[in-house]
Amino acid sequence: MFNALIVDKDEDGKTHAAVKQISEADLPEAEVTVAVEYSTVNYKDGLCIGPGGGLVRKYPHVPGIDFAGTIEESSDARYKPGDKVVLTGWRVGEAHWGGYSQKARVRADWLVPLPKGLSTRQAMAVGTAGFTAMLCVMALEDHGMEPGHGPVLVTGAAGGVGSVATAILANLGYEVAGVTGRPDTEDYLRELGATQIVPREDLTEVTRKPLESETWAGCVDAVGGAMLGRVLKQMKYGTSVAAVGLAGGAAIEGALITPFILRGVNLLGIDSVMRPYADRVRAWERIAKDLPMDKLEAMVNPATLSDLPALGRDILAGQVKGRVVVDVNA
Repeated sequence: MFNALIVDKDEDGKTHAAVKQISEADLPEAEVTVAVEYSTVNYKDGLCIGPGGGLVRKYPHVPGIDFAGTIEESSDARYKPGDKVVLTGWRVGEAHWGGYSQKARVRADWLVPLPKGLSTRQAMAVGTAGFTAMLCVMALEDHGMEPGHGPVLVTGAAGGVGSVATAILANLGYEVAGVTGRPDTEDYLRELGATQIVPREDLTEVTRKPLESETWAGCVDAVGGAMLGRVLKQMKYGTSVAAVGLAGGAAIEGALITPFILRGVNLLGIDSVMRPYADRVRAWERIAKDLPMDKLEAMVNPATLSDLPALGRDILAGQVKGRVVVDVNA
């Protein structure tokens, strides 16, 4: 028997999350069994722990869209007992039982070998949020972004994606402008490498102007909504926005076609859930090389399985700063 966070739904449709003991016989069928060491907390985890948001289809359920650990059993030749692995995405923790458990059973295709230079704890300090941040940086670079061409904007900068993006961009030599609605996070963002702090309210007003002053040489947007509509009008000619979040809304309020046809601005959609294996390996290798580990450690808030119900509520309310690392064995 081992511990897992079990989310169940009662007859009234209300969900309840609690740490309970389960056995290997309870785990779903798949090729690989992993002894989980660490997981983390993302926005989707908050939805799955709480009301579900349509993500969880069947109860009881074990959330946790990320985990890192050691292979215990494998019927797939690519992995053997003792191998260290990372899992993000593939709807694990949503449609398939996830990482908020001391053991997980998943498909071999969903795993990536732990990159050299990273521990399982560090990999979960990165997690889906940091992995997605690296995908954003890679996409912006693939579309011509280079240091020295002006500030790169990071919206939602104190969140998981924003924190890692800020640290990576600063380490690569970019001038980083971090957007935050929490004044108490300014020192934290400057420690990660932000050289400019932009108050959230400066970018949330919806305007009908077709264009605004060319300001940003790139943008990692984790907010969406009115802020994305405003930022698009402020991008420099030929630059790009990597869009990855919708905490501010799914509709791009105030957006017009003018930034695209008059300034050649690119809006790049970033999906990390179904990302092909080769892209995953490339991103994790870049993370191990380009993310300063001291900056990563500065983002970490430690947690245990029993902390997760409260953390799920906090992340949905925008109250989680940096990265939560869940020691499932603590």
